[in-house]
Amino acid sequence: MTATTDRRQATIATPFSNSLTAGKLPKFAPLTILGGSLIVGGLIFLLVQQSSSDKSYNVPGAVVLGAALYAVTVYVASLLVEGRRKAKDRLLTTLVTAAFVIALLPLISVAITVISAGAARFDINYFSLSMRNVVGEGGGALHAITGTLLITLATSVISIPIGILTAIYLVEYGRGRLAQGITFLVDVMTGIPSIVAGLFAFALLAIFFGPGVRLGIGGAIALSLLMIPVVVRSSEEMLKLVPNELREAAYALGVPKWLTILKIVLPTSIAGIITGVTLAVARVIGETAPLLIIAGFTQSMNYNLFDGPMMTLPVFVYTQYANQGTDGASYVDRAWTGALVLILIVMALNLIARLIAKIFAPKFGR
Repeated sequence: MTATTDRRQATIATPFSNSLTAGKLPKFAPLTILGGSLIVGGLIFLLVQQSSSDKSYNVPGAVVLGAALYAVTVYVASLLVEGRRKAKDRLLTTLVTAAFVIALLPLISVAITVISAGAARFDINYFSLSMRNVVGEGGGALHAITGTLLITLATSVISIPIGILTAIYLVEYGRGRLAQGITFLVDVMTGIPSIVAGLFAFALLAIFFGPGVRLGIGGAIALSLLMIPVVVRSSEEMLKLVPNELREAAYALGVPKWLTILKIVLPTSIAGIITGVTLAVARVIGETAPLLIIAGFTQSMNYNLFDGPMMTLPVFVYTQYANQGTDGASYVDRAWTGALVLILIVMALNLIARLIAKIFAPKFGR
């Protein structure tokens, strides 16, 4: 009886076990197929190059053809050895990986281009001199870097408190038509063109200072209109992720609502809020159109947001490239270096935000 049962169990289990262990491509097979496909694609394009009048070698075309050959080859090989289910899995994995690489290529290309072109003027003079009385080579972007930092700081001072407090109201207190109206306006502000924000700031300051006004604080006001909706949306989503059990536990202990928000809700979501604020700063720090309208541009240093035009890095890059003088190469080099400095500033802000989020994130012990 026992032997018969064991044989039946073995008969039932054997096909299932074989289906898991039978037929499997070696671990080195995908890489080998990929290498062979790239070589074949390269040889095909080499033959095409030799037979055509254009003798330039099409590297991207060879890579794309090699990737397509790899997708087909790995699918067929897996279908013959591993079966239809595993072959589909390998094909989809290949397509997802290819999509990731395609999405990554523009970023890598931009980074390489900006670094290689901007390194020519990445020197001490660029960070210690302005463009005052400079018409050819030389000069620097100290006035633009200073203006960018000051306007971005003023924008953050205006936008971050308003955005976070609005998000707290919508999540913790907002009910009825008022909350719906605020949500609708935030959605609308998220999609307004940046030049509209610049025109609004110009019209607002023209009421007090007259037409033709150019002030750094006007640039901060314009950028605030773009930054506040992003801060509200990101902070709102982070606050919604805080479990209601934490709020209810605080209420059960007799903690008032405002103190629960201050001591429980905000510390729990602070990491995500800081990340959202950093993304909002990165969103506005590279804007050019509103700053051209209201902040203007100058070749001299200006530390006062409330007195005269103020240069920023995006406007500096635009003016250097658009208004080239007799030595056009020097203007283009300064423009590329300005773009590189702007990217480095955004990168530094992201690193600082991650550090702050790590420091202030709640610590959970066992």
